[in-house]
Amino acid sequence: MDDKRLRYFPFHAINEFMNDDYRHKVIQVVLRDVDKLPGERKGRINGLMRKYISLPGFRNSALAPLPLRVKGAVTAFGRYPDFTAQILQGWSELRPDLRQKVHEMLKTRDWADLLPPEADRSKLPGFRPEWPKAETYDVIDQAYAELNPGVETESDDIRLMSVWLVNRLPYELFDDEEGEEGEEVEE
Repeated sequence: MDDKRLRYFPFHAINEFMNDDYRHKVIQVVLRDVDKLPGERKGRINGLMRKYISLPGFRNSALAPLPLRVKGAVTAFGRYPDFTAQILQGWSELRPDLRQKVHEMLKTRDWADLLPPEADRSKLPGFRPEWPKAETYDVIDQAYAELNPGVETESDDIRLMSVWLVNRLPYELFDDEEGEEGEEVEE
């Protein structure tokens, strides 16, 4: 393939890789703790809540009780890539310790083009669909555990943070000996 342009999936494509309960949990954490986020992130999330979520009895959906906000946000998370990106960036900002530990683990695994952990990935166009075949979720969990002995962290959190930090979804798997488009890498 001669076309060297990068391809991206919209951020809300992550819904195909998350189970419903975990998606609900992530959204609930962000909306519950939205006031702990930096002003700009809080403003973006609340603005997108007003834009995309209509809740009966509330002119401003961002002011509704948490269970109503979460219910509306689950639908918006599945439909609007900008909303999904803000929720995921907010989630990563609420978990700075996990973000740093996962970033360190990914660096030891030689992930290419890894942005600094604090970079705002919501400004990117979406997720790249290429993923190294050898970097299964189980391998990532094991690498994290080896670098962080005694630290209890849910696998789903490690996996979501990894996906977010590398800005990729495990859709098109490639061998490490091949390029990301399936081309052989010259040694």
